[in-house]
Amino acid sequence: MLDINLILNNTDDVKAKLESRGFKLNIDLILKFSLERKKLIGIKESLSAEKNKISDKFEKLTSNQDKKNLKSESKELESNINKNKLLLIDIESQLNKILLEIPNIPSIDTPVGLDEGANVVIKTWGTTHSSKKDHSELLSKNGLLDFEAGVSVTKSRFTVMKGDIAKLHRALITFMLDTHTNKHEYCEYNVPYIVNESSLVGTGQLPKFKEDLFKIDGEQLYLIPTAEVPLTSIYKNKILPRNELPIKLVAHTPCFRSEAGAYGKDTKGIIRQHQFEKVELVQIVDPKDADDVLEAITVHAENIMEMLNIPYQRVILSTADLGFSSLKTYDIEAWFPGQNMYREISSCSNFGDFQSRRLNIKFKEESTGKKSFVNTLNGSGLAVGRTLAALVENNIKDDTITIPKVLHDLTGFKTIKL
Repeated sequence: MLDINLILNNTDDVKAKLESRGFKLNIDLILKFSLERKKLIGIKESLSAEKNKISDKFEKLTSNQDKKNLKSESKELESNINKNKLLLIDIESQLNKILLEIPNIPSIDTPVGLDEGANVVIKTWGTTHSSKKDHSELLSKNGLLDFEAGVSVTKSRFTVMKGDIAKLHRALITFMLDTHTNKHEYCEYNVPYIVNESSLVGTGQLPKFKEDLFKIDGEQLYLIPTAEVPLTSIYKNKILPRNELPIKLVAHTPCFRSEAGAYGKDTKGIIRQHQFEKVELVQIVDPKDADDVLEAITVHAENIMEMLNIPYQRVILSTADLGFSSLKTYDIEAWFPGQNMYREISSCSNFGDFQSRRLNIKFKEESTGKKSFVNTLNGSGLAVGRTLAALVENNIKDDTITIPKVLHDLTGFKTIKL
């Protein structure tokens, strides 16, 4: 959520930056509700002052009639206070609803563009080649990936893995977690796969992306779209000592997405599933360190790619392609020989204080006692299914998949024969 004072005091600048990402700010409506709120707060303070005066008067009265008259006056005042309170709650609710729909302001170094074509490749790594077959063709012919079973058990875009591919998938998860905890010094968490509405509002999935979520029938609870939601929400309404920052969290979870806006896209293979697994990195930091931490998180994800010897490129997203809560995002795109193209395998973002304002996460300076909103960042480290698919496509030769050396102890095998 944006600071309303930032919007009101820098209207032209904020409007222009939001328009660069395709969002038109209704400043007139914000100003209207803001002024009404200010007026009601003034009335509230005036009524509270009047109430205090009546309390002081009552203590000094001796006449029962005077006390009765003052009680009547106090009762009427209390009624006006309650009416004002309800009006203030309503105005604040309407203003908050508008603010929750406003995306984050892009960073100054985010490329301005009308679509994803304005994204900029800033790094490439590894040697690419092409192939006539993709992972779905390679792995489905002997049932290592069983798409029909996924449809039978659930519906389309659910897949059953078995045998060595299931073991490889599990090995990738362990490898990623071990690397991020041992090498990159993240603290591993095991978190709920179901979260409440306030957690999803806090990280920016609600209200905007409600159609993309799986809701629990009869409950204000949802299946998580990413571990970012429970990991960040652990610190909801907390004030953290400055010396505890940065906080580095990692978790492996399944992720559930309805893909409501992606009908007909990537239906082949395991690139876009309703259920997939991901190792997620989250950092909670002092705002002055956020730029450096975004670079660090991105490098941590890239380290996994390099250790697995999967060619990739790093892309900085343009304003039009930027996620709702993000002010700056790097995508890591893996090379898929079977598709002869790069595909996103990780997205690493700096949210500034956008999420921390919604979740009310602050830090306190010990020397001054000053409280400020933290900055939050996250990145996929990595999406497991897509990593598996890229690994398979980049390591297939003569119907044999060669397993990277770093996974040998975890898989128990060095190749998979198709």
